[in-house]
Amino acid sequence: MQEDYQDRINKAKSNRKSVNSFLKKINKKPPNNLDSKALEFHHEVSDETDCLACANCCKTTSPIFRPIDVNRISKHLNVKPSDFFDQYLKEDEDGDMVLKQSPCHFLGEDNKCDIYSVRPLACREYPHTDRKKFHQITHLTAKNTRLCPIAAEVVEKLRLHYS
Repeated sequence: MQEDYQDRINKAKSNRKSVNSFLKKINKKPPNNLDSKALEFHHEVSDETDCLACANCCKTTSPIFRPIDVNRISKHLNVKPSDFFDQYLKEDEDGDMVLKQSPCHFLGEDNKCDIYSVRPLACREYPHTDRKKFHQITHLTAKNTRLCPIAAEVVEKLRLHYS
């Protein structure tokens, strides 16, 4: 992972308490223009970030696979959904379908996704910093700041903007 990206993640980890405090604050009382600011910062940061140079999300976590994701990926791989589940997935403590292991089996040596065109919705939306009602997913965003340089930088920009 490029040094700058790791620095962003490390900064978010070291500022964990202030990041969590800020995110709890906006969860309770979101500023009027939070979604538009988060979207603005998301685009700004995403445009200057090369996800293929990082791929930390694919290396360290699992997306949630919805049944429609399993069906689409299984069809693409020409396997039965039950076989796909048995080979790659498990049910976690929350009852969600997630990968059995990290890094993701579909992550190539070049950090490219072997199933990119049919990847799960959770992968398509990651790191979720461009979503409407941003304040409703602050618990997820807090976790993502410690994994994703985009999430870390977006939250840092929001924190500075609303301070």
